[in-house]
Amino acid sequence: MDYMTLKEAGEKWGVSPRWINYYCAAGRIPGAVKMATVWLIPKDAKKPIDGRTKQGRALKHE
Repeated sequence: MDYMTLKEAGEKWGVSPRWINYYCAAGRIPGAVKMATVWLIPKDAKKPIDGRTKQGRALKHE
């Protein structure tokens, strides 16, 4: 399986690597694994829904 780093995922999804770190720590990205101090995210993973936005809240309740 191919993996990407926090930085690569942040560029792909348009959010900061810190947010990707929060998503991984909360278990919101399926298949993400932590190897020592580095999170590895599957390349085919989808961006988690951001419940802070109006659109994200609507999607979360569907």
